[in-house]
Parts: sequence; C-alpha cells; structure tokens
Amino acid sequence: MSKGKGPYTCGLDAAVDVVGGKWKPMILWALHAGGTLRFGELRRHVSGVSEKVLSQQLRELEADGIVHREVYGEVPPRVEYSLTDLGETLNTALLPLGEWGDRHMRELIDRKHPNEAHSA
Repeated sequence: MSKGKGPYTCGLDAAVDVVGGKWKPMILWALHAGGTLRFGELRRHVSGVSEKVLSQQLRELEADGIVHREVYGEVPPRVEYSLTDLGETLNTALLPLGEWGDRHMRELIDRKHPNEAHSA
C-alpha cells in the first residue's frame, strides 16, 4: 500500500488509496496513452509535475504493483516505466470517471470559478 494504510473498509477505499492525489491518475493515463516511457518522457506527458513528486508517485505505484520499472544496465542508465496487468485494469476502471469529467467539465469550472469570463 502506498501510504501504509490499515485494513480497507471497502473496495472504493482500496482504490482511492492507490490512485489518490493529483498526479497518480495523470501518470496512469500517460502510461496508458504512451505505453512504455522513460522518466523524462513521462514527465513531459504529465504537465506541471516536479521531478521529485513524479519520482515519489512512481515509487508508490510500483510498490502497489500498478507500475513496472525496468532498469537497463547501460551507460548512461536507462529506466523505463510501464503499466502492469493490474495497472491496465485500474486504467480500465478509471475510464468512465474520465468520461464523466469530460462531460461535466464546463459545469464544474463554472461552479468553481463563477466570475471568470468564458472563451467562446
């Protein structure tokens, strides 16, 4: 478990423990869309994340069995990240959530930022 949380009370509790936070769903989606990615490629796909936070989130996802980290014994070192089978199933579960967000994004923005002008 990424945060060392105790026994879960339900499946949603377990899922939120794994994908909780701002960056993990974005990392998962980037790996889904991009396949196997090196650290720098992944950082470019996840706009706004710092190197430190990306590293930490990848370690937690790896510990949870969601992301696979492959280290190649080359000079310079090459490290690649990809989704495990478990990670693929998690992305499949997140797909409806992303679709919901796409459908309701404008409404959510309007509610959170009612005084901002809309672009046409």
